Amino acid sequence: MSHIAIPIPPLPGKQEIEVEVTINGMRQQLHYRVELFYWQDCSNPLAHRADCISEMLAHHDPDWTVYYIGAPTDDFVPITFVKEESRRLLRGAMA
Repeated sequence: MSHIAIPIPPLPGKQEIEVEVTINGMRQQLHYRVELFYWQDCSNPLAHRADCISEMLAHHDPDWTVYYIGAPTDDFVPITFVKEESRRLLRGAMA
């Protein structure tokens, strides 16, 4: 599957992103969400960061699937989610 990069302006809080693409005349709408997960929000902020991410995602909305885990900073890790219906479209594109 091909990828394109789209710059997103830095805004506070959750970023709900809707992208409408037309490829070879076929229009599709994809839904993404970017959230910042702060290390201080872990029950044990000194634990291994992978365990911390797993803990923070354990109670996440099942309609959204982790799509990409960005580069962590000292304060947070950005995680991109894709809406389940968009994920099905993306999976179909890979078949």
